[in-house]
Amino acid sequence: MRFTSTDNLQAVGSSTLRSALAVNLVWIGRLKFEDYEVENIRGLVASSPLFAPFFEKLGEKRLARLIGVTEIAVGSLIAAKPISPRASALGSLGAVGIFGATLSFLATTPGVWHEKHGAPKLSMVGQFLIKDSVLLGASLVTLADSLKSAPCR
Repeated sequence: MRFTSTDNLQAVGSSTLRSALAVNLVWIGRLKFEDYEVENIRGLVASSPLFAPFFEKLGEKRLARLIGVTEIAVGSLIAAKPISPRASALGSLGAVGIFGATLSFLATTPGVWHEKHGAPKLSMVGQFLIKDSVLLGASLVTLADSLKSAPCR
């Protein structure tokens, strides 16, 4: 089999995407242990039908830490592809869930849309959330890549 420059570019791109996704998740997960980040996510989780019950039951700090631990674990699993493609696939599937959940905040968080400006426009919060669509795509790409690399049984 002969590798072309596009194969090499795809391999570099895939590795870069996987590394960036893992670093983003671990870093953002670590921030969930900081008080300012607990405050930053308060409005998002409190208004979410998915997270509000946990917010009420656990409180904001414990919920933020639970989210943080989850993000760190998922990022670490994604990074584990050289050791375990199956574990990495599980991490990528977890990331699909994480970014799907955060994208749902676009529909549940007050103030995400500027409705007085004609066509719907995103507020700063909306702009912050919409980038997760790219991270969702990255999660799907790393999931497919990990599954392709996992040995068949």
